[in-house]
Order: sequence, then C-alpha cells, then structure tokens
Amino acid sequence: MYPTAFRPSRESRRPIRVSFEFFPPKTPEMEATLWSSIERLAPLGPSFVSVTYGAGGSTRERTHNTVARLVSETELKPAAHLTCVAATKGEVDDVVRAYHEAGVRHIVALRGDPAEGVGTAYTAHPGGYERSCDLVAGIKRIGDFEVSVSAYPERHPEAGSLDQDLDALKAKVDCGADRAITQFFFDNDLFFRYLDRVQARGIDIPIIPGILPVQNFKQAANFARRTGASVPDWLAARFEGLDDDVATRKLVAAAVAAEQVLDLVDRGVTDFHFYTMNRADLVYAICHLLGLRAAPVVVEKAAA
Repeated sequence: MYPTAFRPSRESRRPIRVSFEFFPPKTPEMEATLWSSIERLAPLGPSFVSVTYGAGGSTRERTHNTVARLVSETELKPAAHLTCVAATKGEVDDVVRAYHEAGVRHIVALRGDPAEGVGTAYTAHPGGYERSCDLVAGIKRIGDFEVSVSAYPERHPEAGSLDQDLDALKAKVDCGADRAITQFFFDNDLFFRYLDRVQARGIDIPIIPGILPVQNFKQAANFARRTGASVPDWLAARFEGLDDDVATRKLVAAAVAAEQVLDLVDRGVTDFHFYTMNRADLVYAICHLLGLRAAPVVVEKAAA
C-alpha cells in the first residue's frame, strides 16, 4: 500500500512531473544524439535534467561542458551529478563552486563507484569526502544548492541489509538532502514496500522512482546485475526471441514501460525520473501516455 505521507487522493493529486537523466557524450556522433534527444524531450517541460559524472578529468570536463551548455542555450534546469571518487575535498569543492558560477543550483550527490570498478572494494580518496552524506553537507556549506541523492528499493549492492541502506539514506537526509531518486526497478511492489520502510524510518523527503525504459534487454539485464536490481522472469519472457527483431522489440519495450508507469500513477505516484540513455523516442512516448504534451521550448544551436 502507498504510505500515507506519499499517497495523495485523486482530488488533490498533483500534475505529473518528470525529469530526465543524460550522460555526457564521448564523440561528435554521440553529442549529436544527445542534443537531438534533449531537443525532443525539452518541450515536455521537465522539472530538471541531470547529467552523469565520471571521476576522470576528461569525463568530468565533458559533464561540466554539457551542464554549462544546458544553462546557456536552453530553458531547462540542469542538475549536475557529483561524486566523492578520486578527488580531495578541495577539488570537489572547486567543482561545486564552478557549477555555481555557471548558474547551476541543483546537484545530484553520489558516493560513486570504486575507482577500480564495480565489484571492487570502495576506498575513500585520501583527503576526500568519505561518504555521500559528507558530500551533501559539503555542497550545502558552499552554496544555495538543491541536492538530490540516490535511494535503493532493493538496497545498495554493498549494503549488508536494507536497514543498513536506510541508515545511509537517513544520514544523507540529516545532512540536507532535498529528495532521493531511486535506482531503477521493474517490480512496482518493491518500490511501495520500500516506501513503507522509508516512512517507518521517519524519512520524509520525496522519493522519486527511477524508470529505465528497456531499449535493449540484454544491456538492461547486465546493468541490473551490476547495480543489484532484480529482473523478473516475466520481463525476460517478454523479450525472449527478439534479439534480432528490432521493430517488435521497440513495441514490446513501449508496452512494458507503459504498464509500469501507468500502474505507478494508478497507485498515487506523480513524479518520475527517466534514465534516458540519451535516447528520446521511447521516453517521449511514455510521457505522452502520462498525459504530458509538448510546449514550445527554444534550444539554440551552437555556432558552427
């Protein structure tokens, strides 16, 4: 059952609100795809758009450049991802200040994956922020930022238990987090059971469901294994035999995503965060089913 603190009545239910996640492009071709997707989705009026972040210098620079371009060339509100990985507190603080100078007022604060890769032990950088809650507190000290954090309906892969994982979420809230965005999930009951436990822990910030439209089932399943998200047997069955049938796979993907989000709406959810994978068509179709319609939004072209 949807916890009372999160469950509006039909009469008082807010309009549907969405946000989109993108990742910074590595090549000119990927950059063209990214900005084409942004142009496609921007007219839907998202609450914000987030841009993922890598600890390496070149990846970090691509994130900053993408966010800065969103600020200068669009009417969208960017949320820049930031992690604790491979940087001192001073270096991270410099990134935060640079975002503030660029006009960014929303940061998604994450601990980040171990520098040696997913599955290895995480070790805090010497002189760096040790945990994401420490990063949240550091960001809040620097400026007037809105800070989003992560949440895990099936617990973080490194957490010993869901209770331990909720302790980590509570610590982030106590340090000033304004909202949490969940890891993607495919079983809506998992999300609602998680909200019950969040409410029982006294955590009262908005918990926004993260939705991953399945563009490619094998890739999504591999991603799920790395992040600790479960893949139901029924979902695998939906895509069985479609590896080489792109057209049918797209139709099935749209149907699966529509079922998930419409069920969430029927159960009281009004906010959604979409992991777009820099692809717009499927996300746009889902948003249309949610009742969102495009409004004119200007996205200026960069000078040639």
